[in-house]
Amino acid sequence: MGKYINPFTDWGFKRLFGQEFSKPLLISFLNDLLVDELHVKDLTFRDKELLPPTKDQRGIICDVYCETDTGDRFIVEMQNRWQPNFLDRSICYACRSILDQVDKGRAEREDAYKFLPVYTICFMNYMPHTDEVSKFRTDIVLADKDTKAQVSNKLRFIYLALPLFEKKAEECVTDFEKWIYVLKHMEALSRMPFTAQKEIFKQLEDYADSHRLTKKEWEAYENSLWVVRDNMACMAAAEREAREKGHAEGHAEGRAEGMKQGRAEGRAEGRAEGRAEEKKAIARNLLAMGLTIEQVAQGSGLPIEEVKGLQ
Repeated sequence: MGKYINPFTDWGFKRLFGQEFSKPLLISFLNDLLVDELHVKDLTFRDKELLPPTKDQRGIICDVYCETDTGDRFIVEMQNRWQPNFLDRSICYACRSILDQVDKGRAEREDAYKFLPVYTICFMNYMPHTDEVSKFRTDIVLADKDTKAQVSNKLRFIYLALPLFEKKAEECVTDFEKWIYVLKHMEALSRMPFTAQKEIFKQLEDYADSHRLTKKEWEAYENSLWVVRDNMACMAAAEREAREKGHAEGHAEGRAEGMKQGRAEGRAEGRAEGRAEEKKAIARNLLAMGLTIEQVAQGSGLPIEEVKGLQ
């Protein structure tokens, strides 16, 4: 078990970003995420019973009211695996948050539809599909199609695709980049970086230290950790099987085409190299998530020795 907890388990995410005692962590993260845009002074978690259940793997959701200079509301969500229509679902949650603020009894009044802005921040701890997002941070606002000028600040969506963040510790310049580096690599770290540069990382180190957990906390964390690892291994194995099936079909088509055009050997070599790189990319992602060598080998289809070489 690593020195620090995995922040993308159900229990770990709630400990760092969904509890009263660790509230300063979320406040600091939001301020660094939206630096020079707004300043969060305090926040209040909504009634947990209003949040969707997580047993069906729909993700971990923290819905919070924030005290800012203008008054805002945030929905912070962590999703560990791909699901169909994930972006649509995040829009649905944001709209529900807006509807919760509308007082239907004031329909005839001028302020009937006055509500606080809703910010949706989604941690995507998986490789997004091509029809979702194509970069680490995707920032969506309501804007005019032609001029690109923002026309309303009432809805904002920020998607953070963690596998697409590739900066090393020494390459992180902004405080937001440091947050992402620490969260992405936390379980594999032997010491907390950036503590000398930003005081909040010392507090993060205290709350994330697995050796400071009580026996009850340790058991709860370990259970959620195994759920994440099992899901990751199964998901990677399923993706590998689907890719191999697709490659096999592609090989059959390539061979037939090659016989006609005389380029079968070049296609085969190109596909083989592509498959090898895909397996290595999967293995690196699984290693970064804290899976064991054996689980990574099973999920990526690589030999154990080759996985060890990627560490």
